[in-house]
Amino acid sequence: MADFWLSKSLAEMTPVEWESLCDGCGKCCLHKLEDADTGELFFTNVACRLLDLKSCRCRHYAQRTLCVPDCLQLTPESIAQITWLPDTCAYRLLAEGRELPEWHPLRTGDAHSVQRARKSVRGRAISELRVHALEEHILKKPL
Repeated sequence: MADFWLSKSLAEMTPVEWESLCDGCGKCCLHKLEDADTGELFFTNVACRLLDLKSCRCRHYAQRTLCVPDCLQLTPESIAQITWLPDTCAYRLLAEGRELPEWHPLRTGDAHSVQRARKSVRGRAISELRVHALEEHILKKPL
């Protein structure tokens, strides 16, 4: 599996390779609000109830779409349409022909390197279970 992302397109990756691209930042699990009139997107620090805020991984990943029907499912075909993915997202980076960052777990061999690089939502997000109004948690810039 060594450096497979350098030689394969997203569409050529095995399911295991595809899943390993996720760095575990948790940013895609944060709620976003869209202005119905303008289409403007607003980012919050509020995480899906399934996101473990310490590990920044989904508690029920395999069943997530059953638990949260509108959960995002990334595919090689959908990446280009999801314009709000973080600039550091491996799926986005590779789709745009860019390299993985130095701190990415595939490069470091360490699943916690994303937290050490402070690129995850760990310590900066709250669960939707503790929030009454998403509008009160809009950020000036995304995490």
